[in-house]
Amino acid sequence: MTIVRTLKHWFTTPGAVRRAFPEPVLARIRDSIAASEIRHSGEIRFAVEASLPWSYLRREAPARERAQMMFSKLRVWDTAANNGVLIFVELADHQIELVVDRGIGALVDAAQWHAIAATMRDAFRRGRFEEGAMAGVQAVGDLLAQYFPLAPGEHNPNELPDRPVVL
Repeated sequence: MTIVRTLKHWFTTPGAVRRAFPEPVLARIRDSIAASEIRHSGEIRFAVEASLPWSYLRREAPARERAQMMFSKLRVWDTAANNGVLIFVELADHQIELVVDRGIGALVDAAQWHAIAATMRDAFRRGRFEEGAMAGVQAVGDLLAQYFPLAPGEHNPNELPDRPVVL
């Protein structure tokens, strides 16, 4: 375990999440997810965490491992068409992970998911957290709409909550 990484996680408190994603921004992310899900049958979850738990740091686990665990814990995998996507933001390591279910994962290559994360990361580096989050939600929604569009008049039952999760 590196001392630098440990200190970054120790000093990145929940206040960092509140500063980057205050309640009005979280509400706009929720609204963006809801608007996106009118166009497709997929489900988008957005989760943000200040720092990894000690159990992850102690064994040098990457943020991706935490994102995969949260994908399971938030039940993003539990959609009828296996087309859920988790956008996971971890502030201490400056990591953005997109964890996708097998239905959408089989149709979209990894380079497209990495490009979405890179767009978000670029905005975050400039301190533009809302802009980056919205761009990520929009891009994920566009992919879901391309591969899982709703038929005219069809309703998406909203299998998962749209509200972002602050861990």
